[in-house]
Amino acid sequence: MARIVVFNQKGGVGKTTTTLNLAAFLVRRGQNPLVIDLDPQAHLSAISGTNANDGHDSIYAFYQEGKPLAQLIRASAGGWSIIPSHLDLSKVDTQFGKGPQALYRLNAGIVRENLNTDRPILIDASPQLGVLSLNGIFASNRVLVPISADYLAMNGACQVDRTLRALERVLKKPPMRRFVMTRFDARRNMSWKIDQKLRERFGAELCETRISENVSVAESPEQNSDVFTHAPDSRGARDYAALQEELEASGFFD
Repeated sequence: MARIVVFNQKGGVGKTTTTLNLAAFLVRRGQNPLVIDLDPQAHLSAISGTNANDGHDSIYAFYQEGKPLAQLIRASAGGWSIIPSHLDLSKVDTQFGKGPQALYRLNAGIVRENLNTDRPILIDASPQLGVLSLNGIFASNRVLVPISADYLAMNGACQVDRTLRALERVLKKPPMRRFVMTRFDARRNMSWKIDQKLRERFGAELCETRISENVSVAESPEQNSDVFTHAPDSRGARDYAALQEELEASGFFD
């Protein structure tokens, strides 16, 4: 099944929110996705109600101690399974080299433990390009890049695109890519200009669905909730449901 890394080299674009709401929607479809929080900020772990007490209870223990991934899986309040993060994870980039063994470490663990045979995996990647984010990319067969409707986020998405193209030489099979606009405000000319530039650059890889600037989407993480639980009738919930359906129709979750 699909292993999807959600990644942008710029923070604040809706990366964690997108991972959260895709996981929540999959649960509502009767699936049990495994979410891996690979961001040392651990925001997704906190929203999911699975804060790690220390690094030994988090994905960091997989890297530092060789602890099996299955032993780190927790049940989230929203119904999905999650391997939580911890601030200690920020040490990984300096503790390990950037050779193939380090970069394929997460992929090797997933394959060795057969964690992806009957459920999708969602990876909330670190926003910095380094060992952690590359682990997420090398462990995935799908890359979803959220882009908030501003020029810095667009530049970050272009950097991701260049990175992925450069990695095609070393990846056995380049992952399927999709870009999605977030925080889109139809009242602002800048949103439409960025949409046009992105469509010119990414073509069919840019999702038709746009995630609108929406109070409910912004509020739900503060309530430790996904948007479907917090405000099921909101525009944000409809947008994320439409995104999920578009991705499914394109084979992104196969």
